[in-house]
Amino acid sequence: MALLQQACFVPLVRAARSRSLTIPPRASLVPALTKSTPHADSHVLLGMSEQELQQLAVDLGQEKYRGKQLYQLLYKRKMKEIKDLSHLPQVFKDNLQEAGWRVGRSPIHESVKAADGTVKLLIKLEDNRLVETVGIPVVDEDGGSMRLTACVSSQVGCPLRCSFCATGKGGFSRNLQRHEIIDQVLAIEDVFKNRVTNVVFMGMGEPMLNMKAVLDAHRCLNKDILIGQRMITISTVGVPNTIKKLASHKLQSTLAVSLHAPNQKLRESIVPSAKSYPLEALMKDCKDYFTETNRRVSFEYALLAGVNDATEHAIELAELLQRWGHSYHVNLIPFNPIEDSEYRRPYRKAVLAFSKALESRKITVSVRITRGLDANAACGQLRNKFQKSPLLTDSNIDDLKVEEGPLLTDSNNGDLKVEEQEDLAAVAC
Repeated sequence: MALLQQACFVPLVRAARSRSLTIPPRASLVPALTKSTPHADSHVLLGMSEQELQQLAVDLGQEKYRGKQLYQLLYKRKMKEIKDLSHLPQVFKDNLQEAGWRVGRSPIHESVKAADGTVKLLIKLEDNRLVETVGIPVVDEDGGSMRLTACVSSQVGCPLRCSFCATGKGGFSRNLQRHEIIDQVLAIEDVFKNRVTNVVFMGMGEPMLNMKAVLDAHRCLNKDILIGQRMITISTVGVPNTIKKLASHKLQSTLAVSLHAPNQKLRESIVPSAKSYPLEALMKDCKDYFTETNRRVSFEYALLAGVNDATEHAIELAELLQRWGHSYHVNLIPFNPIEDSEYRRPYRKAVLAFSKALESRKITVSVRITRGLDANAACGQLRNKFQKSPLLTDSNIDDLKVEEGPLLTDSNNGDLKVEEQEDLAAVAC
């Protein structure tokens, strides 16, 4: 998916019909994740709730209120090292370190800044692997408040290898732990010196293949860092049985499904893992998700020139959605070119025609408008530039280089009339 992009939307009208369909089970072709996290995060403070920190304080011989102080230092003052936890007794800090506890923050290895203010960070994890996260600032027209979206990764790399995605080309290493996900949001806040208001799980990796850590991070972001659930979006390309599991948690966050094709055959050519998850089964799960949560499902559709961007594809997509319900939204994403890719970015005319075909069939649609297209901007490209295996030596973080370049204008934006929406992802990685 394209990175360093700002989502602007064209709200339209919706109408739909629904029907049920039973899909016979098929053998799963989703790759098994044999590479787990290299170490448990049971001794990491970041991600723990206030109650858990209070219990930790008691377990280490401190008064319960010391745990509340620790909570404030982690989530309000955002301390990075145990030695910096002011207001705590030295004996408490010593006990934490002796017991092997750490805060769980990681250093920034590289940063790239677009002319529009969007910043992409490469964070170096404890095992020297690198993960990407993006901060997208949007200042209100009156020049007042700023909305800041963090696009976070859930895995180091991705095992699903969608044909147009740079992350998949870089290979898969492991799942991220909850604190490694939370740390991405705090790193964005550090860089911008402002609160993150929106979080989208649209960075590296497939969130549904790391659901426990994603849900644990979601809880912390909502309850401890105080980001509203409706300001959080969880994206998936579709993994069998996971949408139903996510629905059982009854989150008020948005589910964004990466569809990219209106039929099974074309989808399999773009998303290889779709072979294990028939499109009709995916649509049924999305319908059930809405029934369970009463939250609208958003469908991400990357427009690939000459592949899936014809008006006929739009008509077929509208028919598919109308069969399965009315509480859907389609987010069109003109392809962001990546190195060595066979795909091309569609012309403005094709984007407009696709959008109008959906609109004329009363499908709610929006077009994601490019804000910046910098070098190594697509998801996974910056990480691929630096690493396909763990770094062997530490990098001097003091020499952090921030690259700034001209914003590349996109003539495809043309005369599209757009409005910003708060309840959906502000960026796609």
